[in-house]
Amino acid sequence: MEWLEEFFTYPDFLEMGHGQSLEDKNLGLGWLYYALIRISKPKLAVCIGSWRGFVPILLAKAMQDNQNNGQLVFIDPSLVDDFWADASKVKAWFKTFGIENAQHFLMTTQEFVSSPYFSAIGEVGFLFVDGYHTEEQAKYDFESFDALLTKNASVLFHDSTQALYSDIYGEHKKYQYTVYKYMKQLKKRKDMQSIDFYEASGLTLFKKIELGA
Repeated sequence: MEWLEEFFTYPDFLEMGHGQSLEDKNLGLGWLYYALIRISKPKLAVCIGSWRGFVPILLAKAMQDNQNNGQLVFIDPSLVDDFWADASKVKAWFKTFGIENAQHFLMTTQEFVSSPYFSAIGEVGFLFVDGYHTEEQAKYDFESFDALLTKNASVLFHDSTQALYSDIYGEHKKYQYTVYKYMKQLKKRKDMQSIDFYEASGLTLFKKIELGA
């Protein structure tokens, strides 16, 4: 795939714990993100957080390949640095990879939920949670969109299987990942199936199911 060759010319796409590998052009867990979109064909996907766009680009690419006019909503307040701060640069960055179906919102989830955009978003068929990796924020990110999820929606949480430490926001703001604690709570729901992937930084996949089906 020509786009894959182009993808791996950017070193930043080898970071952030998705199991990527340059030597064999391996997307690691990225294959799963792409495949789930191709299989389920959601009309709307939401991605919360991304270092340099590894996940939202793969999701948007898969939606374009589905040829069903699928759109991606990407939420990131650019708190790590200013990479997502300039709207024109963000648009150009996505266009580098042929992505024209992604809309970025320079907001936290809290800000997005309080904005007019949220009330007009409609049903969500795919949700990827990869923002601030605490139990509390992961809970807020998911529950903000829970009522909007389609009956067969996929929900993925990154960095969800272990208590890692991160200083991505600066040494003085170092914190521990506690998403795994919320996963224990969410797995109690009878209307969702789940599976953990312990590769790389870890991933938990939930699939909405119809009770009694």
